[in-house]
Amino acid sequence: MILTVTLNTALDFTYRVPRLTPHASHRVTDVTERPGGKGLNVARVLAALGRPVTVTGFAGGSTGAALRAQLAEDIGVRDALLDVAGRTRRTVAVVDERTGDTTQLNEPGPLVSPAEWARFLTSYEELLTSADAVALCGSLPPGVPVGAYARLIRAARAARVPVLLDTSGEPLRRGIAARPDVVKPNADELAELTGSHEPLRATRDARRRGAHAVVASLGADGLLAATPDGAWQAAPPAAVRGNPTGAGDSVVAALVAGLAEASPWPRRLTHAVALSAATVLAPVAGEFDAAAYEEFLGRVAVTERAGAA
Repeated sequence: MILTVTLNTALDFTYRVPRLTPHASHRVTDVTERPGGKGLNVARVLAALGRPVTVTGFAGGSTGAALRAQLAEDIGVRDALLDVAGRTRRTVAVVDERTGDTTQLNEPGPLVSPAEWARFLTSYEELLTSADAVALCGSLPPGVPVGAYARLIRAARAARVPVLLDTSGEPLRRGIAARPDVVKPNADELAELTGSHEPLRATRDARRRGAHAVVASLGADGLLAATPDGAWQAAPPAAVRGNPTGAGDSVVAALVAGLAEASPWPRRLTHAVALSAATVLAPVAGEFDAAAYEEFLGRVAVTERAGAA
């Protein structure tokens, strides 16, 4: 079983408009509503790939109830979310159908009390006993300590469960010092962490800060991985146009599956890039175009890079 942790879950709304124009009224052509937050998106992708997966984190209020009701419809995803008194946040993605660009609006999460956080820690440690790997994903809601991910990483390491971290800012800075097996920043998050805008140098520096392996998302250029076994860059077969929301979460799904299986790094990266590209073709986060995924698997180019490991 793979465990995904989403401390700041969300109910995601995706609006599609013919053309997004600032300061104007818009007629929405399509609306979708899904349980969201990075770890929930990761879990739905894993379930679609046939991997047993459990989600945990916080959910509260009417939004949290709606999220859990919809999550119950996702076959293969086990709900181990904990109730909190505050209301789960909402996010809105507005897709411009003319350009394919997406504008994202994210509410803050609920205030988590010390008692709720302590209850989560107990539940998390119990879930680790049956986990093959764990993915810690996304932002922290108010009330959760900024060093929360570092604590969760240490607990996973104590339980001998491999752990992937996907967050940003100070939670990433503190989390990476706890020595996760994999961190997955995007280019901006990596630059903020290391102060370097040169990806090869930045991934090397991030590994020195404590990560066992670093996989950086480089947008249209694919992924750059610096690992103890070597360094590789994986490029998509071609530019893919669509909704990029959730593409990074699909990268995490492929990487945490590879972490659970201890598969070779080139294989992990091939699946991660193909799955990410197939996600851009899907209408909402947490889904992917299965036929495109199979096609892309044979067209991803993985090349070894010297000097980054």
